[in-house]
Amino acid sequence: MEPLFEHVTEVDGRRTRVLELEGHGPPLLLLHGYGDSADTWRPVLAELGMRDRRAVAVDLPGYGKASKLGPGAVLPQLDAFAAELVERIAAEAGEPVVVVGNSLGGALALRLGERADLPIAGIVPIAPAGLEMPRWFDLIEHDPVLRRVLALPLPIPNQVLKTTVSAVYKRLVFHHPDRIEAGVVNTFCSHHHGRAGVAALLAAGRRLLPELGPGAFDLERVAVPMLLVWGARDRMIPPSGARVILGALPDTTVELIDDCGHCPQLEAAERTVELLLGFARTRAPATAA
Repeated sequence: MEPLFEHVTEVDGRRTRVLELEGHGPPLLLLHGYGDSADTWRPVLAELGMRDRRAVAVDLPGYGKASKLGPGAVLPQLDAFAAELVERIAAEAGEPVVVVGNSLGGALALRLGERADLPIAGIVPIAPAGLEMPRWFDLIEHDPVLRRVLALPLPIPNQVLKTTVSAVYKRLVFHHPDRIEAGVVNTFCSHHHGRAGVAALLAAGRRLLPELGPGAFDLERVAVPMLLVWGARDRMIPPSGARVILGALPDTTVELIDDCGHCPQLEAAERTVELLLGFARTRAPATAA
């Protein structure tokens, strides 16, 4: 089994945490979603490690243990960060990169795929945000339990907030929350400490939301092969968003994972890895599913 290395590096002038497998095959760059971190890819990385595959997951700026975002628009900052990563990984591996992203990371994968100047072999957006009118943030910010707890005038014990955030996270993200290991939920919550941490998470969502819409993409410019993956039971971003991509790029292959919610990398890691490795082997346009 290929060992997983965790280290800190600087990308585009920002400090970030990296989870890395030094395996073989086309390198996979794994990008997480809003509020998440590189840790969301640990089950996938474990599967890839057993198959001796090269993969890199990072904390995006503003999330996990990475540096904060600068002032101004968010997406251009994330684009520049991810583009430098693509170039660095491709140079180290000696071959183009397959960019995989979930939710916000999926939106970044689509935007990177529009750039002909980057060494990208293909992209795998997983439930990408921004293809339809955004409703995912409404589900988070207007969750009745979370709003009630944050509205309390007295200081809130950290354990109460952690329990609340855990409940909201499991209910919205997973189709079968009872099957998700406690460690997965605890890791997510560890990046959002106390009332200030939750308030910062919500503020980041409000800042990002105006940039995530159909105007965030120019899909006709995507010239690299694409595999679009979605959980069939996604509550956060419905699979109907796939129609937008198929309307612009009808040769795109779409894979729906049954009995799965917004994060297949956590809820269906083995199936996700099968799809990634199959796509990385071919790296060629396929017939629409």
